[in-house]
Amino acid sequence: MVIMKTSEYYKKNPKARAKRLKQQKEYNKTADGLKIRTNANKLNRELGTYGNGDGMDASHTGPNTGKKEKPSSNRRRPRTGKKYAT
Repeated sequence: MVIMKTSEYYKKNPKARAKRLKQQKEYNKTADGLKIRTNANKLNRELGTYGNGDGMDASHTGPNTGKKEKPSSNRRRPRTGKKYAT
């Protein structure tokens, strides 16, 4: 079996992508999904990186803390067994 990145898989499989987007759309409406989304937006605003086009991510380092970080560094960090970045 070939190992590929998630984004590449969904680009090559439109039916799977449509299913995933539908599921994500429904999840974002739930209480848990809304809470996660609002907390992420709040941290982005506090760090001053929300919608300003600086290309930085908010790296969640704790329940109510975070730091600005390049997306390539933030998204490559494995999350297995960890809830927050260190």
